[in-house]
Amino acid sequence: MKAFVRPTLAILMAGAAALASSQDQQHAGHDDHGAHGAVTAQASLTEGEVRKIDKETGKITLRHGEIRNLAMAAMTMVLRVQDPAMLDGVQVGDKVMFAAERQNGAITIVQMQKAQ
Repeated sequence: MKAFVRPTLAILMAGAAALASSQDQQHAGHDDHGAHGAVTAQASLTEGEVRKIDKETGKITLRHGEIRNLAMAAMTMVLRVQDPAMLDGVQVGDKVMFAAERQNGAITIVQMQKAQ
């Protein structure tokens, strides 16, 4: 009887651990979309200064602070914008607040506004 109970118990425990891990991963992914994701993006706006604008490619060069949701240190870099119309409202030298996410392997600005 013990020969049957121990392996069965081990299998059940391994299955429960796998299920718990799967649920944790699914919950973590919920922050990436829906209304809850919008709240997260608002809370994680990053300061930046416009260095260059390239409307043809839909890219902007920003000197920015730490982008916490991407675990990225402060630096100057070129970023894509999700909507090219975002570039119409800014000029070189403007201070901005923005939210960025990884989309299709590239860091993309999903929200941007002039800083006040």
